[in-house]
Amino acid sequence: MRLLLLNTCGAEGSVALADSSLDVPIAAEEAMPGRMASERLVASVRMALSRAGLKLRDLDAIAVVTGPGSFTGVRVGLSVAKGLGEASGVPLIAVSRLAMLARAGVVAGGRTVCALIDAGRGEFYCGEYRDAECMGESLMSREDVLSACAEAGAVMVCEEAVLKAMENVAGVQMVAEPDAGDALPIALRRLSEKSFDDAATLDANYLRRTDAEIFAKPAVRKAD
Repeated sequence: MRLLLLNTCGAEGSVALADSSLDVPIAAEEAMPGRMASERLVASVRMALSRAGLKLRDLDAIAVVTGPGSFTGVRVGLSVAKGLGEASGVPLIAVSRLAMLARAGVVAGGRTVCALIDAGRGEFYCGEYRDAECMGESLMSREDVLSACAEAGAVMVCEEAVLKAMENVAGVQMVAEPDAGDALPIALRRLSEKSFDDAATLDANYLRRTDAEIFAKPAVRKAD
């Protein structure tokens, strides 16, 4: 199975081409500094395809990390994935950034794995997973996170700020920020199940409203 993987949600964006028939399935990778992802994403996709000797029509699926994370990054990655999918007819697979992080801490015995990402304003994006199945993702305060993590078998973080905030929580594990290639196991499972996302309805996994939505003034209706 050949897949294009896109992740522009974190501090650094990345693109990967994968072929599950190879001993080393990641055939090509391209990294992009976060602020340059919107400018370089399409060019990076072309470069990765060229390095792998593939064309879009050769792919079995396009997997895109849909958040949570940088609002701009999420929108850019999702827009490019939709455009590429529409142009090539290749199906789309949406992957949660929290799900990727949680996979690094899969534990035995049906224990829950919590994945945490800094959401700013003293809040956290929290995903709870058991046996790789999502039990829920939400925006939480630190107090709610502490409650959610109390019974977890592992708490996965990839940011120093989150590690510091959770310094007294048992089971916290610091891992590298997931890149595009880390979406492969999730995408392959979805591909084997033929569980694709509809480009017309696929939306970003923000888990919170944008600042524009939070601070927008309500429209004033004129009296009839």
